[in-house]
Amino acid sequence: MAFTNVCTQELCSMRDNIGDYERLQAQILAISVDSPFTLKKFKEDQGLNFPLLSDFNKEVSTTYGALYEEFVLGLRGVSKRSAFVIDKDGIVQYAEVLDSAGNLPNFEAINGTLSQLN
Repeated sequence: MAFTNVCTQELCSMRDNIGDYERLQAQILAISVDSPFTLKKFKEDQGLNFPLLSDFNKEVSTTYGALYEEFVLGLRGVSKRSAFVIDKDGIVQYAEVLDSAGNLPNFEAINGTLSQLN
């Protein structure tokens, strides 16, 4: 969810370390259930240097098993914080779907997986 504390921390970390991902020949794509309009504003406000894609209809989140049945305050249709490494052949090489929205993905494990792919 754009503009939340942990989401901002997560994406700004990736923004600040974009060179590491580029050296590993990885492209970052961030996907959120927020509207394209919200994501455009969030990207501008945070100076993010990679695409933010809207999964407003929850199709990607559902396919990847990353959608809460019910989130806090009874909210539905919220994606779980997740990280996936998908290789050039479209095969998922790393998957992490977190049940706690307050946790960050394991960036060390993600970078390790990316290193192994090169």
